[in-house]
Amino acid sequence: MLSFILKRIAQSLLVLLVVGLVAFAMFRFVGDPVDTMLGQERTVEDIERLREVLGLNKPFFLQYWDFLVRAVQGDFGISYRQGRPVAEIILERLPATLELALVSGVIALSLGIVLGIFTAIRRDGFWANFIMSASLIGVSLPTFLIGVLLIYAFGVGLDIRIPFTDVTFNTGGMPIFGRGDTREVFGWVGGWNSGLATWDGLQSIVLPAITLGLYQMTLIMRLVRAEMLEVLRADYIRFARARGLSTRAINFRHALKNTMVPVITVTGLQLGAIIAFAIITETVFQWPGVGLLFINAIQFVDIPVMAAYLMLISVMFVGINLIVDLLYVAIDPRLRVDGKTT
Repeated sequence: MLSFILKRIAQSLLVLLVVGLVAFAMFRFVGDPVDTMLGQERTVEDIERLREVLGLNKPFFLQYWDFLVRAVQGDFGISYRQGRPVAEIILERLPATLELALVSGVIALSLGIVLGIFTAIRRDGFWANFIMSASLIGVSLPTFLIGVLLIYAFGVGLDIRIPFTDVTFNTGGMPIFGRGDTREVFGWVGGWNSGLATWDGLQSIVLPAITLGLYQMTLIMRLVRAEMLEVLRADYIRFARARGLSTRAINFRHALKNTMVPVITVTGLQLGAIIAFAIITETVFQWPGVGLLFINAIQFVDIPVMAAYLMLISVMFVGINLIVDLLYVAIDPRLRVDGKTT
């Protein structure tokens, strides 16, 4: 097990180095930050002086090495746009993104697993077929379009008339912009401005969380259903029925446990995707997270912010992938041969 962990850690570090190198190389084609930082009346001397201060006159690989050395120490440089430490800016925005990803992940996991089990057990029922048909919406529609439709339906609102009556009601009223009011929590660890601690913040996170988690929810639901149907056709399930075990015990004690082994792998990657792809949802709802910060950084060619964002997302993806690998081995003993992990 120890050799397996060390091997995975070494692979993870290699992936981070490659991702950082590719991202850092791509930034050279985004534009020259000096053009956005200096005015129209800049001189050649001003340009050279600023490039010297920013370290842009150094060779590419030397710039990349300096970035890695500072990043290991938690120093991602100074933002070209705001003139503040990048680490400080990201720490201000990170709670918003993590809370959005947390709520979206809870929605995707809870509803995805429950609906997947339900549609597998009641696969011939009306509601199971209806849910499977409706899930095509979450798979087919792009995230930004789902967000726009939710804004129109529950933000702007639709006037719906109750049949056979003169009563109408409007579905709108939900917050569609920003994070809402926040309150400091966990002050003993340096403070965390959370929107989940206020009613306005809870209302503001509903539509963005549904938008971000809908695709992952439908994917998890379909995966759980497919795996559960396959397990229910296995020989040991037939043997359990022949022994007279109850349907509840067969479904939830035997079938569900074996269903979750491959689901954990895909679910872990989807949780990483929620954080990475929050950038679209944050843009639609103007959610003040690191995704929206990255979009603004692209517009202003703020290379330190872009590099720090991509490295942060890479670390999260690699970390989640490593945890999933360890959980996968811990759950499935077939992956161990002679006490060693293959």
